[in-house]
Amino acid sequence: MKTKAILLGLIFALIPSLNRAENGIKMVVGTYTDAGSKGLYSFSFDDSNGSAKELSSLKVDNPSYFTFSKNGRFIYAVSEKNNATAALNAISFDPLKGNFGFMNSQLTHGADPCYVDTDGKIALTANYSSGTISVFPILKNGTLDKSLLMVSSKKGGPNKTRQNTPHAHCAIFAPDGYILSTDFSGDRILSFYYDKNKKKLEDHGIAAHLKAGSGPRHLTFSPNGKYAYLISELSGKVTVYTYKEGKLKEIQTLVADDAHAQGGADIHVSPDGNFVYASTRLKGDGITIFRVNGNGTLTWVGKQSTGKHPRNFAITPNGKFLLVACRDANKIQVFSRNKNTGLLKNTNQDIYLSHPVCIRFL
Repeated sequence: MKTKAILLGLIFALIPSLNRAENGIKMVVGTYTDAGSKGLYSFSFDDSNGSAKELSSLKVDNPSYFTFSKNGRFIYAVSEKNNATAALNAISFDPLKGNFGFMNSQLTHGADPCYVDTDGKIALTANYSSGTISVFPILKNGTLDKSLLMVSSKKGGPNKTRQNTPHAHCAIFAPDGYILSTDFSGDRILSFYYDKNKKKLEDHGIAAHLKAGSGPRHLTFSPNGKYAYLISELSGKVTVYTYKEGKLKEIQTLVADDAHAQGGADIHVSPDGNFVYASTRLKGDGITIFRVNGNGTLTWVGKQSTGKHPRNFAITPNGKFLLVACRDANKIQVFSRNKNTGLLKNTNQDIYLSHPVCIRFL
């Protein structure tokens, strides 16, 4: 038994190398399945030249957002449904071959789960149309236990069309273990921590208030964990915060959506921490580029036009490429990235899929 355990440990330690088999890293894409897509797709992506090769697929209903476990062996993918069938799915993943295996599914008891994050012990979903967060314990074999509780957003903002009911768009683990959630309709970021003994989320108050009508959507952290960057959907602005112990302090706000189309979508920091990228939709679709200054603040660099409706995007771990899921163009665009200027260049190596909406690299 001891020899077997040692061998397994060596195999999992080699996962980064296995992931690079055949000069490629593993990439997984989630799609909306309303127009013929199967659901999840895996690819071998060559991060030296930007080419991709499809490996496998798995039938999953509307896996519009997903995340890998830290060891890369499991994927937790939402089924974004506006009814009682909305769920979170546990899926096994082969880091060498890119194959999937369905494990189990648990109901979110909240409509339209659109975001998932995990710390390896629990998984969280943000359920947009219910304005709730669902919490799922993760069992030793990687499967999901039933949702223990839900936390609800409570306030409605001034935009009567978009903020008339509570909405939650993101629930993410901060680097120190706190949990931050964007209260889309309440124009707030909420703070929680998970009490593993009580098996519940404890309220840690309001991490930050935003200007009324902002519609906070996605939040991400700098590599050093000192700063957080927020994209707000309705205002189209990026807000920069300093972060400490579940609380955020605003230090800057800049416009990303220069078309003012109320379509702010996604935000990511380059692996080296030197640039922030934000996607905007509905008009003037594209990726807005900011340089990170020494104090965490941003300077506008430029904007890269993309295909229609760039809902989500991802940067390769080596920082050489940025891939954009253009939902309504039915393709993923592959851009090379200048590490010195942050600017992007279309490689014209599009990956065609029906309604791609989430990209992740292992």
